Parts: sequence; C-alpha cells; structure tokens
Amino acid sequence: MPAAAPPPQPRTPAEPMPMNEAPKPAVRMYATATCPYCIRAKALLLERGVTQLDEIRVDLQPALRAQMIERSGRRTVPQIFIGGVHVGGCDDLVELDRRGGLAPLLAGDGG
Repeated sequence: MPAAAPPPQPRTPAEPMPMNEAPKPAVRMYATATCPYCIRAKALLLERGVTQLDEIRVDLQPALRAQMIERSGRRTVPQIFIGGVHVGGCDDLVELDRRGGLAPLLAGDGG
C-alpha cells in the first residue's frame, strides 16, 4: 500500500514586497573636458551619491551648445539640470548644497 501523502501545510501570508525606491531624477550636465568648474560640479554630484550623470560634452558636440543655451539661457559651462529643474552652474550647485537644497532635489523631493 503506498504511503499517504503528508497533510497540506497551512499557507503563511506572503512576505510583503519591499517598496522600491522612487526613481531618482535624471541629472544632466553640459560640460567641457578641461573646465575646472565642470570638474568640481561633477565631483560634488558624485560626493552626494549621483551614480547616473548624463554628461553632455559641448566641446565634443558643439551643436549641443545651442541646446544648452536654449534650455538654460546661459552660455557658460557647466549647466546642470536635476529632473526638470535648471540648477545653474557650479557656483549655483555649491550654494544649493550649502543651503541644504541639493539632497532633496536629488532624492526627487524638491523642485
């Protein structure tokens, strides 16, 4: 006689799925290779946890400088955008960080 199948085990509720983090806003920086302000702005963004930086090199793609000017109203680099917010240049980024506004913007809570 075959062995009886074990009784079914009571089902336990499924573990709640961890909530995914909200997607981080895109960070885009118009820059050139040798600009010290671009280098400093990039370093600050990396220090603040930015892992995806869309760096648009206007020295390699001059046609995109016109796009930068149209979007920002400025001609100098860097020009930094976080999500849909134009932060400005390096000095603007540093000042935003000093005031405590950069972290919320990078988290998607500002702007």
